[in-house]
Amino acid sequence: MAATPSTSSQSSAPEERILVPFDDGTGKRNPLADVRNFGIMAHIDAGKTTVTERILLYSGRIHRTGEVHEGEATMDYMKEEQERGITITSAATHAEWRGCRLNIIDTPGHVDFTAEVERSLRVLDGCVAVFDAQAGVEPQSETVWRQANRYGVPRICFLNKMDKAGADFDASVESIRTRLGAKAFPIQYPIGQASEFRGLIDLLERTAYIYDEESQGRHVQEEEIPADLVETVDRLRLELVEAVAEIDDQLLERYLGGEELHRDDLLRAMRRGVIEGSIVPVLCGSALRNKGIQRLLDAVCYFMPSPLDVSEIEGIDPRTSEAVKRHPRLDDPFSALSFKTVADKNGDLNFVRVYSGVLEQGAQIYNAVRGKKERASRLMILHANERELVDRLTAGQIGAVVGLKNTHTGDTLCTKEDPILLEAISFPETVISMSIEPASLADRDKLGVALSRLAREDPTFRTFTDEETGETIISGMGELHLDVLCSRLKSEYSVACTTGKPKVAYRQTLGREVEVQGRHIKQSGGRGQYGVVDVRACTHDETENSFESSVVGGRVPKEYIPAVEKGLRNAAERGDPLGFPFVKCHFELYDGKYHDVDSSEMAFKEAGRLAFKEAVSKAGTTLLEPWMRITITAPEANLGEVLGSVNQRRGQIEQTEKSPGDAIRIYGVVPLAQMFRYSEVLRGLTQGRGIYSMEPFEYRAVPESIAKEVREEVLEAKQAKKKKKKK
Repeated sequence: MAATPSTSSQSSAPEERILVPFDDGTGKRNPLADVRNFGIMAHIDAGKTTVTERILLYSGRIHRTGEVHEGEATMDYMKEEQERGITITSAATHAEWRGCRLNIIDTPGHVDFTAEVERSLRVLDGCVAVFDAQAGVEPQSETVWRQANRYGVPRICFLNKMDKAGADFDASVESIRTRLGAKAFPIQYPIGQASEFRGLIDLLERTAYIYDEESQGRHVQEEEIPADLVETVDRLRLELVEAVAEIDDQLLERYLGGEELHRDDLLRAMRRGVIEGSIVPVLCGSALRNKGIQRLLDAVCYFMPSPLDVSEIEGIDPRTSEAVKRHPRLDDPFSALSFKTVADKNGDLNFVRVYSGVLEQGAQIYNAVRGKKERASRLMILHANERELVDRLTAGQIGAVVGLKNTHTGDTLCTKEDPILLEAISFPETVISMSIEPASLADRDKLGVALSRLAREDPTFRTFTDEETGETIISGMGELHLDVLCSRLKSEYSVACTTGKPKVAYRQTLGREVEVQGRHIKQSGGRGQYGVVDVRACTHDETENSFESSVVGGRVPKEYIPAVEKGLRNAAERGDPLGFPFVKCHFELYDGKYHDVDSSEMAFKEAGRLAFKEAVSKAGTTLLEPWMRITITAPEANLGEVLGSVNQRRGQIEQTEKSPGDAIRIYGVVPLAQMFRYSEVLRGLTQGRGIYSMEPFEYRAVPESIAKEVREEVLEAKQAKKKKKKK
């Protein structure tokens, strides 16, 4: 990376400071200028955790690496992660490099655990997107890239596994540009690829760096650029300089005037472009072979934004609903976002990002979402599963708080005197469910406690009791998601349980627009109950249900309108009689009646419920099922069989493209109900060489012939379980 002086070797803990330009007007350097809050994100098996291990090694945070394939990686500390060789939960750590404080979050790569990426990106200032240099952009690469786009997170790219057979630097860069729409420009170029990969070339410095494997990559030899790569390096350098010059008008004017631009000027402009999102630098290496990580660290320190570059965060004052801002300063009122909860028998551990002010140990704080006071009993910073107690957390830090009894993922923490509500974190709806039962009476009470803790930790995990059958139902993002959670019940909570077959999380919506009346009028001596509402119900494009009131003349008093909405929403969520929640519904309260004495919130809530029941009766229902985006990679020779298997499952093929080697990548959408155990089918069709991944796409209407079968099956099952329960 061109941000540091050229040296013939690099130690694991260099003393030079990377001086990122910063001036706060006082002549003193603000310590926050040297803080980097960033994450590592990628498709599964691209090497995220191995990259993080090497970062910790070279920064001196650990003194020996643990490999993912051996189940000994520092960041994969959960038993399930070690046994499966995948990252399941995001883990936080911290390190020092060239005077910069690095707060790092290693995120999962499997789509079933996408919520971990979502909540991490919500609080990070930047991220490193890791790609397998043989595969380029893969399905989950696109998913996490879209998540980063949503939160406006600056990125740099690292093409990992340059030593892997079939690695192709140029093709991978092109896939980043075409599939992700990124303005990606290499700032390095590999010397050799696959088994011949031995170093890299810094395009701005025009210097080659050869790694000594025996020193674990700590000793790097500077050499002249190999003659056969000079032309390629000159071409790429020219493209990079032109792209960087366009970021700064003065730089562009000098460049067009024929002036040779200084490296430092280019670096400053490039840093600005990264933070603005107008350029994405691409680096390369092999984390497993200890090549390229130190220069990746240099790039993180130089290009990634500090909390000062993020400048301010906006929210609303819950008292007035007016917009307010918080700045990353110690003298600003305290504000933080809780982005992750770890349930613990000794008290929940809440991961927080502090945006402004200071949080002292033992301080009383305010949860602006719940409207409750909390006490921060203990504060700590994290290194995987290790916890280091600290006296305070300050603006720009990522840490953890113990002692918060009413705080959940996405809640804002602040002071009672200066409250603020920050943007919450949104999570996708669950798409799969199954019944779960304790194996014995002794496990019954433990199961309820364990499920409650897992639900507090994971916002994409739901658990509820079917009131008609008495069954406990769990739902999540996929088969692997629920399989891992069930394994954790046994390994972490010592709860033995049995599960039913996975089922699709169907939804319902209204068949047509209707106008209905909900009447709840009861008189049985004393004060009665009186609530009448006229509701117009229809469907709309948004998945979430919505409500509005157009009542005039006080026909329904304002204080009762929220109760009507609650009654409608609760009934829609129950989804009687099938038990599938209603979505895509819009309710308009346009008229009603009330009684001066007998009306109450409870009466109007019940009237809302009855109005919904009447709407379902008059409008009928449409059954909806989750459709998934699917990406299949398979040998070209098996293309016909694979396409046929997707078509047989009511799938729709959108695109096919050539992948490295003799593989074809297939993109499409398919109903989840048809995809259970598809991995076994695909392995059979491709002699074990095919792989696929899915992510939620949208809900679509179920064909009526299938919908009829689903309804009959659900109602019959409920009746059978009712009879069994009575016996």
